[in-house]
Amino acid sequence: MADVLRVARSVLPAGHVQVARGTRPAVGGAGAADPVRAARNGISRVTLLGGFGLTVDGRPVSVPVTLQRVVALMALRGRCGRSRLAGSLWPENTEARALANLRTAIWRANQLCPGLVVADHDCLALDDDVDVDVTRLVRAAHDVMDGRATTDPDQPTLRYVEGDLLPDWSDEWLVPDRERLRQLRLHVLETMAGQLSADGMFGLAMEAALAALRADALRESAHRAVIRIHLAEGNLAEAVQAYRHCCAVLSREFGVAPSAETSRLVGSLGWAVPAVPIVPAVPTVPIVPTVPL
Repeated sequence: MADVLRVARSVLPAGHVQVARGTRPAVGGAGAADPVRAARNGISRVTLLGGFGLTVDGRPVSVPVTLQRVVALMALRGRCGRSRLAGSLWPENTEARALANLRTAIWRANQLCPGLVVADHDCLALDDDVDVDVTRLVRAAHDVMDGRATTDPDQPTLRYVEGDLLPDWSDEWLVPDRERLRQLRLHVLETMAGQLSADGMFGLAMEAALAALRADALRESAHRAVIRIHLAEGNLAEAVQAYRHCCAVLSREFGVAPSAETSRLVGSLGWAVPAVPIVPAVPTVPIVPTVPL
């Protein structure tokens, strides 16, 4: 039986990109076509989660910051046009200067790791055989969300949910990729909570639901996951408490009540759920001092 925790744990072995050498022509310079050297280099690994890293045959390779960004962007976005890639990496430069920087960076990348970057007309990409850790993470997460993986209580909690994507980088182009992984993390945790609860593993289910809630205290679907687990376990009073906590958070932050879907969870109990007063959010208005005339 496939299990979600084992599958997801496999996302983070030591090193996460594997490059099969000599499979396609590399881009640029002396490193472009050297199958003997490529075979000698063997397997290279690149890590993006928790920080950038490159190893060749298990040995760390020092990669200049500019090259790290080129490799990371292609690893995250896949096949990219040269102009788009250069514009994302060097937005402050002219197009001609940015493209020149890109050509130099790619040549240097293939010197360090022959065969890593390949060209297809006006597009660039990592070699087809490169295995990116984020891609593995997404694939494993989709297995969980699609129901192709089930849970195993003997396995540790998903490790990758604790890692950030290149946390020390402040590049603007990373913003959508970080948000994608944040949303993926939340959906996986909520899916796990539902699966574990359905299997009667209420303690582990609550761990996953509360992890989602810690990640985003304003996420109503995470509040619903907590409430559902309490109800499934027969803890009706705790379910009502969790509902009231959700009401208080939404009222305090946005001046709104929970959605009908959330309210129906406890409304179906037939209890008179104590109402939580809705406090409208007050916009901040600058105070202008009165000047006496």
